[in-house]
Amino acid sequence: MSAVVHGPGAPAAPAGPDTATRAKFLPYLLLLPGALWLLIFFVIPLVQLFTVSLQSQFPGYPGYYYRDVNFKNYWAALTEFAPHFGRSLLFAGIATFFAFALSYPLAYAMAFKAGRWRGLMMICIIAPFFTSFILRTIAWRQILADEGPVAKVLNTLHVLPGGHITETWMAVVAGLTYNFLPFMVLPIYASLERVDPRVIEAGGDLYANGFTTFRTVTLPMSMPGVLAGTLLTFIPAAGDYVNAELLGSDRSTKMVGNVIESQFFKVPGGYPTAAALSFTLMALILAMVFVYVRRFGTDELV
Repeated sequence: MSAVVHGPGAPAAPAGPDTATRAKFLPYLLLLPGALWLLIFFVIPLVQLFTVSLQSQFPGYPGYYYRDVNFKNYWAALTEFAPHFGRSLLFAGIATFFAFALSYPLAYAMAFKAGRWRGLMMICIIAPFFTSFILRTIAWRQILADEGPVAKVLNTLHVLPGGHITETWMAVVAGLTYNFLPFMVLPIYASLERVDPRVIEAGGDLYANGFTTFRTVTLPMSMPGVLAGTLLTFIPAAGDYVNAELLGSDRSTKMVGNVIESQFFKVPGGYPTAAALSFTLMALILAMVFVYVRRFGTDELV
């Protein structure tokens, strides 16, 4: 007869089939709410938008269209509105560059030099999010107005072409840079904060000067944050239309987002063209992001 062993030294009883089954499917159950959210509010609307982009207008009936497989909408998006695509990518690229140039020194100071002022600096970066995006853009229109301090100083120095900033590409880029600056600062700061200062000090111990240490140690270690910040800034800036609408002119600074908004809400029967423009812009951004990540990505993101 075998003895039954009790007490703390006894081996644990094997898990039953029901416990193993629950443990197997538990991760999928936890993913179910998020998957349903993405399916209902992202995948299904995306499929619907794609079907709309292939529809055709009824001849002689503006504002009415029928289900079709019409790829001419995409051809029109690439030909008629090519300048708007070019301006969107160009303005977004310039704004991303300026945002990086401003954000990296700020994030570096917060991570290594701010000390007890770090919290206050973080509040100053996040505080604009508590104000409406449109109100912040309108405020920039007042700041950059012809009678404002910026335009007056530049005109006094005779370095402002045309004599004004508003309704020019400079105002649009300035608005994009300001509005999306926190999306660049925060990822870079989070990446720099994880850097071990002793690794940076080791560069100096190996007789490297400050610039060499930054180029070979600090910058490579912060690349995950730089990559994330660049994507978080460039992607929404390329699809933005508020800054071009409020700070730009009627034609010379309009971006593809303005065309999409106009086709959806102002042009009768413009839904298929607007949907085709949206998918074309999304495809261009995805292609550029893929190339960028493959070229400059890190092991954490690729």
